[in-house]
Amino acid sequence: MGCLIVLLAFFSPRLALFALWLFGNLLDRAYEDWWVPLLGFFVLPWTTLAYAVMWSSGNRVEGFDWFIVGLAFLVDISSWSQSGRIGRRRPTR
Repeated sequence: MGCLIVLLAFFSPRLALFALWLFGNLLDRAYEDWWVPLLGFFVLPWTTLAYAVMWSSGNRVEGFDWFIVGLAFLVDISSWSQSGRIGRRRPTR
């Protein structure tokens, strides 16, 4: 199951989050409230996925785990900025 989630994450972090929610309870264990992963699904999917995976390694996020979560946050922010750049390049009619 873990390899399938990793493979799904390469295609889409949202698909991997959906599979984690559907087939396991990792998101329930990593996050206390249901709305945090739901918000992360729409706004910061890589960060949400990285936090849940890093949390599962030791039932907390500490040390180098925060570096991985930070990298995921940078990937999310860069995807938001890239989509903004592409939107500005479109010709208007």
